[in-house]
Amino acid sequence: MKGTPHFKEEQCAPALNLEMRKILDLQAPIMSLQSVLEDLLVATSDGLLHLIHWEGMTNGRKAINLCTVPFSVDLQSSRAGSFLGFAGVHIRDMEHCATLDGFAVVFNDGKVGFITPVSSRFPAEQLHGVWPQDVVDGTCVAVNNKYRLMAFGCASGSVQVYTIDNTTGAMLLSHKLELTAKQYPDIWNKTGAVKLVRWSPDNSVVIVTWENGGLSLWSVFGAQLICTLGGDFAYRSDGTKKDPLKINSMSWGAEGYHLWVISGFGAQNTEIESDSKSIVKQPGILLFQFIKSVLTVNPCMSNQEQVLLQGEDRLYLNCGEASQTQHARGSSARPEHKAAGPRSPFADSGLEAQGLSTLLGHRHWHVVQISNTYLESNWPIRFSAIDKLGQNIAVVGKFGFAHYSLLTKKWKLFGNITQEQNMIVTGGLAWWNDFIVLACYNISDHQEELRVYLRTSNLDNAFAHVTKAKAETLLLSVFRDMVIVFRADCSICLYSIERKSDGPNTTAGVQVLQEVSMSRYIPHPFLVVSVTLTSVSTENGITLKMPQQARDAESIMLNLAGQLIMMQRDRSGPQIREKDSHPNQRKLLPFCPPVVLAQSVENVWTTCRANKQKRHLLEALWLSCGGAGMKVWLPLFPRDHRKPHSFLSQRIMLPFHINIYPLAVLFEDALVLGAVNDTLLYDSLYTRNSAWEQLEVLFPYCVVERTSQIYLHHILRQLLVRNLGEQALLLAQSCAALPYFPHVLELMLHEVLEEEATSREPIPDPLLPTVAKFITEFPLFLQTVVHCARKTEYALWNYLFAAVGNPKDLFEECLMAQDLDTAASYLIILQNMEVPAVSRQHATLLFNTALEQGKWDLCRHMIRFLKAIGSGESETPPSTPTAQEPSSSGGFEFFRNRSISLSQSAENVPASKFSLQKTLSMPSGPSGKRWSRDSDCAENMYIDMMLWRHARRLLEEVRLKDLGCFAAQLGFELISWLCKERTRAARVDNFVLALKRLHKDFLWPLPIIPAASVSSPFKNGKYRTGEQLLKSQSADPFLNLDMDAGVSTVQRSQSWLGSIGPAHHELDTASSHGPQMQDAFLSPLSNKGDECSIGSATDLTESSSVVDGDWTVVGESFSTLSLTQSELEHISMELASKGPHKSQVQLRYLLHMFMEAGCLDWCVVIGLILREASVISQILLLVQSSEVDGEMLQNIKTGLHAVDRWASTDCPGYKPFLNIIKPQVQKFSELMEEQVQPEAFQPVTVGKTPEHTGPRAEESRGPSGHGSLPQGEVGGSSLGIRKEEDTARAEEEESFQDGTYDCSVS
Repeated sequence: MKGTPHFKEEQCAPALNLEMRKILDLQAPIMSLQSVLEDLLVATSDGLLHLIHWEGMTNGRKAINLCTVPFSVDLQSSRAGSFLGFAGVHIRDMEHCATLDGFAVVFNDGKVGFITPVSSRFPAEQLHGVWPQDVVDGTCVAVNNKYRLMAFGCASGSVQVYTIDNTTGAMLLSHKLELTAKQYPDIWNKTGAVKLVRWSPDNSVVIVTWENGGLSLWSVFGAQLICTLGGDFAYRSDGTKKDPLKINSMSWGAEGYHLWVISGFGAQNTEIESDSKSIVKQPGILLFQFIKSVLTVNPCMSNQEQVLLQGEDRLYLNCGEASQTQHARGSSARPEHKAAGPRSPFADSGLEAQGLSTLLGHRHWHVVQISNTYLESNWPIRFSAIDKLGQNIAVVGKFGFAHYSLLTKKWKLFGNITQEQNMIVTGGLAWWNDFIVLACYNISDHQEELRVYLRTSNLDNAFAHVTKAKAETLLLSVFRDMVIVFRADCSICLYSIERKSDGPNTTAGVQVLQEVSMSRYIPHPFLVVSVTLTSVSTENGITLKMPQQARDAESIMLNLAGQLIMMQRDRSGPQIREKDSHPNQRKLLPFCPPVVLAQSVENVWTTCRANKQKRHLLEALWLSCGGAGMKVWLPLFPRDHRKPHSFLSQRIMLPFHINIYPLAVLFEDALVLGAVNDTLLYDSLYTRNSAWEQLEVLFPYCVVERTSQIYLHHILRQLLVRNLGEQALLLAQSCAALPYFPHVLELMLHEVLEEEATSREPIPDPLLPTVAKFITEFPLFLQTVVHCARKTEYALWNYLFAAVGNPKDLFEECLMAQDLDTAASYLIILQNMEVPAVSRQHATLLFNTALEQGKWDLCRHMIRFLKAIGSGESETPPSTPTAQEPSSSGGFEFFRNRSISLSQSAENVPASKFSLQKTLSMPSGPSGKRWSRDSDCAENMYIDMMLWRHARRLLEEVRLKDLGCFAAQLGFELISWLCKERTRAARVDNFVLALKRLHKDFLWPLPIIPAASVSSPFKNGKYRTGEQLLKSQSADPFLNLDMDAGVSTVQRSQSWLGSIGPAHHELDTASSHGPQMQDAFLSPLSNKGDECSIGSATDLTESSSVVDGDWTVVGESFSTLSLTQSELEHISMELASKGPHKSQVQLRYLLHMFMEAGCLDWCVVIGLILREASVISQILLLVQSSEVDGEMLQNIKTGLHAVDRWASTDCPGYKPFLNIIKPQVQKFSELMEEQVQPEAFQPVTVGKTPEHTGPRAEESRGPSGHGSLPQGEVGGSSLGIRKEEDTARAEEEESFQDGTYDCSVS
């Protein structure tokens, strides 16, 4: 920049001087003007064509009368052409097509045609026209020179695109651009005639506008990219319809980045709203900005897996942050370089997904602003390229080039601006490892060159490797270590490229390998859209015989005006052995004559990577064919290396449709990436009566979004249609690890089902049974079928299950495979397809299995489901008792919602909370409603029987933790059930076994004997004061509990018993069971929380002043303690023998439940494991204050003796605690002796039906038997299973009395 004088002045707009040279009078209005090389072609309304030299001389040539030009359907000599034959015909619009050497014309009567001059200086006799017979409403025409297409706009609103048949010269319809009724139901057929058609400067898109307004953008072969007649373009945010923008004239800007539009407003647009003044609209000039895919100008980028879009001054990348390398697949060229970026939704599925996440991770583009210094003298950007890893980008403007690193975020420009201004890049550019390969024209030397620059060195010709070329390079592409170049003389040249390190500088060496002339096959060099080297060949047998050659440069793919031509190496002749002396020899095999693979091809994707697992996808060739969708040329492999059938082709071309326009193919991931225009409305920001409303608001704000689509199911389906199931299976198995593979199977099943089940005519060879059989090969079969069914309407289910199997059998398979969620989905299908009895039977099976496995969420759904079936309310199933969702903590979180605080009265408890209300254990939540509302309903009985049976099993197997989860998650009325089962299932048969099981279940360590226990300064000194405090404060209100005591008294007594008792006793008896000392010492807050609301801090504020009072007591007694060193050691040592805090919370909760239900033997066991003497004292108080079943006392006594014996032999750690509670044990014995007749004792309470009065056979277990049971025997309680029928009714009656229970019950 600095080195060039007058640099700024040169950049100014040049002064243009226009002067009139000559006037020609052609005697009639001019309809169309076309420049043809040095001539000007003018069509006038009197049916004449004038050929005028640019100098303004007619050269004495006569005007050609159209009536003398013969027209025919094709150019074959046998058919003589007919003339237009009537007067008044003139050309309305015409355009010259250089690559077809002729004119596309539209006549005033709507006919269209193509006029070819037979020789270049054409006199009238030698013009000949062809026309298609079916177009009679042509309005305008535009020609695409690169693809040799003529687009004729028609009065019907569609655009018909024609090409010329090479052999006959006839006009062939290539495709139509038309809006479909499906996409645009309200505007379809109402657009008016096509007004203007314009191809972009790079010939890759065409823009169309209609008489009634609106714009649409289409790709070369008819894929629709944008249309302004629908969506936000057509409707305001309030839903009213906008007037479409009418366009008088439009033209593309440089490189197709801009569209200049002159908008025209008709008379009907002068009134805007009735309330505003009439504003006459002026025609305005509008400028639309576009960004385009790099493939439109630099097709060599098609072997990359990134989407790169280029705008006039910026680039859009989809590869996320540059620091995330794209793939972690084991290819050597990729450094092991990973960094943290957006988390993938599939982050756990290993390395494959990590690369995928960077490509699909988020919807945002990585936008790179192009260096202003470079743009200032080189606008606009013509080419861009990105390297394989997505870390470096190179761009080419008018002169020179520049490159950018996404890692360092820095641009590198030429240091010497004269070098930059001296080169014009002609054939695009590509990355090869760290090098930039480009073809350019050297202005000062008038020489075509191939240059290679190293990225890491300074950007200077001194560091470049330059190879001279014979002719101008039009296209360039890199494959492995080869560069393929297509030149203006229609020749293809292959170069080898290698890295060379000579001294300090690293350069690349380039050598010519082979030249191939293509002039026989290519009529015009400009027609070649892309040229690539690929490893694709028709023979895939080579991959088996000579694996090292498998991914060599096997063939050249050439896109010639949309025709894909393949030339593969000729391996029929003698093979050249590889010799060390001539490493390049083997690449010089000649090429076979070209073969046409496909028509209407816009882009081609292929890769040189190899992966044994995914050979199908990596060795395939992917084509995008515009409106016809995509095609894949797939290799077919023999299974297990068997010899392939001679009659089977080794490749197959499969077409498929996708919903996005493809810009990149991820080969291993079976995905297509694209970009789509998305709109945002902002018309609400503008006032309606603004004069500018039309232009400002007519167009919504447009953003370009990233999109992606799976294509695997289309390919599998095409293979199955062609009876290539084995190939489909191989392909599917190679992709089974992809995170969205289940979705692929589901999509395939769904699409085939929809098509076949809704078909009007009978299908001779239905595909659904084949697809169903195919899906059964995968473990996801059951899920796939049920997900598909749930997303399909009910009417199609019979057709589906006729193919995949009976849903009852599938349900049973799910149960056998332990896949309960899928089984639940099948249940919904069974409910719709079978009678209620069948679905109930299956639901019961599933419910029991779910209970077994602790799938609480599912259990709740099953309860709702069973009730819906029973009460005939399948339309609106009642609300489930899902008070709590299962949480990560294993389900015990539920407890915090049992309100055991005083200040919460029963009224303000939310419905979802289960609180202790007037009937002690009746919840107020939905579950409570169900008991009262449907208590007579057999269905509830049925559900409750199952719940009771499960609870009984859990208790018999001493699975208290599971019982807690079960009660909490399903809102099971544990207390009332325990009351009933007190002498049966809820009886502890073997204290030692129960203790051991609890230790294991709650991860509670067995106690150890602390050394300090012998000399502890506390001993049992303060024990008695604690007991007196407990008696005076807590026991008294508990004893006076009578019938009208509401919930609060019970809660108060609970909070006293729970908080004060343990806290004081911990302080007093710290010498012998220190962990509890720690509990009070370290966390009195959590201690209180545990008791009152199981660790929920919020409940502290709701608790009463009574509770606060007891806390101050604890606080005072705390402060008076002065701990010595030995005591602290003692405490810290005891910490080791304490279980997790959560287990402690759960145990205390269970203790509260058992205490309330009067299952004192369980309370004793929990007291033992917590090693809290206070619990034993509490039980003693209960026993003294109320009448307790003597049998239970006998059981407790026997149990404690058994524990004592076990502690003496196996677990001496329990001895100190057992010694502390000796006095209480003594009391138990005394109380037992006081009770005269324990067997006949029955607790009779006000308003309560006596529980065991009925003379039932099952209940005649000898009460005395309990006491004398041997401690090791667990089996005694198994009798309880048979009692569910009798207990059912008892439960119903019992839990619904209005009074409260006596304290013996609670």
